[in-house]
Amino acid sequence: MPTTATSAPATPKYQSLAEHYRSAIQAGSLLPGQRMPSLRELMRQHAVSLSTTMQVCRLLESEGWLEARPRSGYFVRPPASAHLAPVNDPPMQRAPDPAQYVGIHTKVSEFLALGRMQRFKTNLSTARCAPELYPAQALQQAALRSLRQHPDQLVRAAPPQGCLEFREVLAQRGLAAGMRLSAGDIQITNGCTEALNLALRAVANPGDTIAVESPTFYGLLQTLEALGLKALEIPTSPRTGISVDAVELALRNAPGVKAVVVIPYLQNPTGSIMPSSHKQALLRLCQQHDVALIEDDTYSALVDESVLRDEPLRAIKSWDDSGHVVYCASLHKCLAPGLRLGWVSAGRWQARVEMLKFAASRSNERLAQMAAASFIASAAYDRYLRRLRSALATQRTQTAQAVARYFPPGTKLTVPRGGLSLWVELPDGLSATALFHAALAENMVIAPGTIFTNSQRFESNLRVNCGWPFTPEIEHAFARLGQLVNTLAVPPAASKLLSKK
Repeated sequence: MPTTATSAPATPKYQSLAEHYRSAIQAGSLLPGQRMPSLRELMRQHAVSLSTTMQVCRLLESEGWLEARPRSGYFVRPPASAHLAPVNDPPMQRAPDPAQYVGIHTKVSEFLALGRMQRFKTNLSTARCAPELYPAQALQQAALRSLRQHPDQLVRAAPPQGCLEFREVLAQRGLAAGMRLSAGDIQITNGCTEALNLALRAVANPGDTIAVESPTFYGLLQTLEALGLKALEIPTSPRTGISVDAVELALRNAPGVKAVVVIPYLQNPTGSIMPSSHKQALLRLCQQHDVALIEDDTYSALVDESVLRDEPLRAIKSWDDSGHVVYCASLHKCLAPGLRLGWVSAGRWQARVEMLKFAASRSNERLAQMAAASFIASAAYDRYLRRLRSALATQRTQTAQAVARYFPPGTKLTVPRGGLSLWVELPDGLSATALFHAALAENMVIAPGTIFTNSQRFESNLRVNCGWPFTPEIEHAFARLGQLVNTLAVPPAASKLLSKK
């Protein structure tokens, strides 16, 4: 009997359309950051239903090709580092040793001074947005309104704790992070650096030990040294943040630890985000050992929209019912570096923090607080943050792709779910310090990993900024950095031979 051929089942329409747009992205017809056709346009162009078009976009989003932006639609976001391995987690179970002070301030000062001496073309070392990404005009208008409404504020001192209007707005905003603060629980400071400085002075005395993430922001290490405090570096994962097990080991074996300092959201420099279970476990440890937990919340406003959709952000302080958490934050990264506005809510140490602030620098000036309060209280602030997160997501994708494109095989990179920078690991133990000096000679500045530790770790790591729009000049800088890394990988003898040819 003749056999009848059975036809293969037809590919569902949404899958074939998804493949069409996947191919367009891969071919470069749709570029990172470009807006996809709207659902209505897709329905009209392909004569399909709303359900089909939504399936197309959701499939591409689940695969990492698209990202949904509230009230804006879908935008192209190719996998940023599909062919780069993630940065390795450090050993988490080793007993941490207190760092021997060999002069972190000297090391950081040398790095900063060398960068400032050069007339650099490209600065990839900062963790800050380009000025044009901040809402300058809206802040100017808010300041002018404030001056019209309170024309004498430039000749009147602000209250010691800070303007009540600003503190009330911050307390209201804190509700979104699960905190229940009153205006009286908040002390306004000159940025987060002063907030951390006051927090450390309130909970510790010179000679005491402070547990910190490793790597951590070099400014914190400078502050610890300036206050005569010892840094106990705790292994920190580029994905989940500080190792809670290592903190527990440290608190058991290193008596005299007075505080643990962490950045739960978008840790600087790794970009990690601590899971809620880790944050709660860390708080319980600090409560059991009667140790202060200093929470630096500088970056949470820059967490990706996709993360915000999955889980609301919660500050560690939102679970604190014992006053052990000292919460520090600022507007320096997310709104306006020029305002230098930060704040601290210090729990059981609040009265001491307020007196230390008064003794050190008195109150902040009034106009910046009033302008910030006016803008942050409005819906325009939330719209601005959505635009900023969207721009940073595109810039991070473009930067990660440039690292993958130009740096040699073996380079590792973990792309964070938000924020201003990437933490890169060079292949084969190459020196980021050597790369820093080579780049400096060509008017480029990077941040080598050694400045983020008081030990000899992270020699092969560097932090690069994603806060500036990805221009052809920045792409050229990454191309040249990749060439310099390749030069570092050439053995000295081979390098001499190449230079003779």
